[in-house]
Amino acid sequence: MTTVANHPEKNVIRLQLRKNEVLSELTASGRDELESMLMVVDGNKGDFLLHQGVHEMEQYFILDGVLKRVVSNAQGKEMILRFAAEGDMETSYAAWRMGTPTPYGIVCVTKVRVVSMPLPQWVDFLDRHRPTKDWFESCVMRLMTEVMAHTITLHLLDAPGRVHRFERKRPDLIDRIPQKQLASHLNLSPETLSRLRHSGKI
Repeated sequence: MTTVANHPEKNVIRLQLRKNEVLSELTASGRDELESMLMVVDGNKGDFLLHQGVHEMEQYFILDGVLKRVVSNAQGKEMILRFAAEGDMETSYAAWRMGTPTPYGIVCVTKVRVVSMPLPQWVDFLDRHRPTKDWFESCVMRLMTEVMAHTITLHLLDAPGRVHRFERKRPDLIDRIPQKQLASHLNLSPETLSRLRHSGKI
């Protein structure tokens, strides 16, 4: 890992960070301050950036690739709560605020590049940049609502409805996610997902 300032692709990374929605309220001086604290992390498919049940948490801004938020039970059965890609973030801010361990893991779906910083340091930064703090907390609430809406969808919509909703909500990801993982996210078998996507009946 290295800081943004010391990374050989620092100019590209800075451009990518400017496109991150969460950081849209930052001033130029705020961006400079933040970049001095961010570490560049490269992950391979299947790597965990964050494990479920830990207390040491990070704030992640996604530069390249796709991440998934997953929760597992004691038997290892996994539920994929959401996917996130470039320009998005991942966080366990709510758990950190409540003093509880992370309720989910964050895993690389593809080869991934993120920038990250410890959550306590991110919270200190937000306290010095109130507009960004307000916007970030709004984004966190939106993510929580998104996950809740997905969970409700699994119960209320039939299989074609679930696939159609994902295609409508995330057309940018539909062909980037391995079909087995997308099927798991939608609580379908890979065979059912393939049939529905190619039948034209959704």
